[in-house]
Amino acid sequence: MEVLLNTLYVVTRGAVLKRDGQTVQVLIESKPRLAVPVHQLESVAVFGGVRVTPPVMAMCAERGVAVSFLTESGRLQARVDAPQSGNVLLRRAQFRAADDEGWRARLSAAFVAGKVQNSRNVVLRSARESTNPEESHSLSQTASRLGDTLPLLERAENADSIRGLEGDAARAYFAAFPLFVRQNRDDFQPKGRTRRPPLDRMNALLSCLYALLTNDCVSAIAAAGLDPSVGFLHVDRPGRPGLALDLMEEFRPLIVDRLALALVNRQQVKADGFVIREGGAVEMTDATRRTVVGAYQQRKKDEMTHPALNQKSPVGRLPFLQARILARVLRGDLASYVPCIPKN
Repeated sequence: MEVLLNTLYVVTRGAVLKRDGQTVQVLIESKPRLAVPVHQLESVAVFGGVRVTPPVMAMCAERGVAVSFLTESGRLQARVDAPQSGNVLLRRAQFRAADDEGWRARLSAAFVAGKVQNSRNVVLRSARESTNPEESHSLSQTASRLGDTLPLLERAENADSIRGLEGDAARAYFAAFPLFVRQNRDDFQPKGRTRRPPLDRMNALLSCLYALLTNDCVSAIAAAGLDPSVGFLHVDRPGRPGLALDLMEEFRPLIVDRLALALVNRQQVKADGFVIREGGAVEMTDATRRTVVGAYQQRKKDEMTHPALNQKSPVGRLPFLQARILARVLRGDLASYVPCIPKN
């Protein structure tokens, strides 16, 4: 458990969050292990097996601190938030835009272009670092295929076409993903992209990290005064944070995929840190989950230059900056949404 950029993550099974005055106290085996003043928090994220008492829930709601509940594998189950803040005129503009096919196409294309270009940068980096000429050539071909998708996105006329292009690009990217793994390939060979449940160690790692990123993107969208549920690329579905999922597309390769590969290639996570359940589902051990959450926290501290704003920012703040840019576009202050694509 650790506080980073105003988020408290609690992963220890059996931990209890209790209220002590205006402080969130974490107890493990009935002993206080950490206490954080609620005014220092923006959100709390707890994994399966962690109990949050009603007084803590009430205090967080009063202070506008969101509480997210994730399964032990990292899938977001529920998020309890305070009443939504922000300008009602901005949200009405968001809803109108979401019902307009032109708006849906333009914003969907921007979100997917960010994902494809950042994915392409991951592929190009891996091609440069590869010592196998055949693999390097294969990766270069994948990068070219992803590059060919970008002008098609510009010409796409509706969101459905853009979803099709995104799906094609994602399949090409994940087909190349095994070549990104340089250590313990046999143990971390992904079988495409599988989820609910993940069927191999790499997918279990990715799913956990994507869940953490989803939680941060929900927070970023809400902080910008927008409704996380009403998206453009992702169709409306009860309980799904469509706009947060839209926003996170450009950050999947940039934040999560690169981190997952670093954890495996640096052997910070190992095969024995995962358990294969009956039926083939793969889950992390508690120790591996703590390592992964800690690495994600550290990644959020890293600084990166925002390409549009030309200013350094912690990686954990990039979704918040992009959410504010999106809000300005919906208000009419900016002509178009530009995804976050740092130089490779």
